Amino acid sequence: MYPVSTFSGETGVVENYSPYGQSEDIQNLASSNYKVVRSDDSDPRKWLSGSPICSLLAHWHIAHVGILWAKYPFEIKRKFQSGSFMMACLRGEGAVLVDGQWKRLRAGEACLLPPFVLNTFKCVEGIDWDFCWVRYLESPETKPIVTQHSPVMGKFDHAPLLAAIQGLYAESCGAQNPGSLDHWIDLIQHYVMSFAQPQNYDDRLWRIWQKVEQRLSRKWTLTELASIAHVSEEHLRRLCRQHYGRSPMQHLTFLRMQKAKYLLSTTDDKIETIARAVSYDSPYTFSALFKRWVGWSPSKFR
Repeated sequence: MYPVSTFSGETGVVENYSPYGQSEDIQNLASSNYKVVRSDDSDPRKWLSGSPICSLLAHWHIAHVGILWAKYPFEIKRKFQSGSFMMACLRGEGAVLVDGQWKRLRAGEACLLPPFVLNTFKCVEGIDWDFCWVRYLESPETKPIVTQHSPVMGKFDHAPLLAAIQGLYAESCGAQNPGSLDHWIDLIQHYVMSFAQPQNYDDRLWRIWQKVEQRLSRKWTLTELASIAHVSEEHLRRLCRQHYGRSPMQHLTFLRMQKAKYLLSTTDDKIETIARAVSYDSPYTFSALFKRWVGWSPSKFR
């Protein structure tokens, strides 16, 4: 019987930690049980202490993986998520903040949250929520696993990923055979990438976003996007919902926010200049939208 970490009580746990010194993590782990495997012991947060360590996770830039059985009032809020975060719902449902809006993540679905944005999710009162996760550790200089083709939410068979995490946990608590550990980690990475970078995305969508990414300063309309793909506006909506979990215009905003984050991180351009580069004439409109999507104002993000 392998150990399962437990937090109980009404107040849960509140901790502050950031590898970059910019983040405040607020965590309420009340009445939750979980299993975690971490890549090293550099993260001092109490909830990770005592969990097995597998340094081979670092080969894929994975900070930790785990399984969590949560009950209300479980809630986690990270103001600056320093790596991509994938979670797959096993049972029940929970609420996840996606693109500045609360959405329900249900059994048979997965959610992929990009790095360097506000990351928050919680239990819904009266509904238990079980999920497994893979948390990456990335820097603004490295290419994240999230691409323009990555879905934010979508259908996902959690069973293979869950089995791989369970296998890694058991091996990390037991024999710690390097070959076996490497096998489980490769499987975890494979299942994450099958969701994060699907090979079956529609070529029509590829044509749209390839053209759009080259001219994000243009004020694209839904009619123009549909015309590039040679489909109706309604069919384009269905395709984007199916592949990304977003509407076409929401995905356009996502690409603009990704470009803005890149410019803020790599240039000294003024906020007004960056706003225009991603199609916003008003820096105030841009700043408000950036904060809603990313969780930080552009000046604080920089």
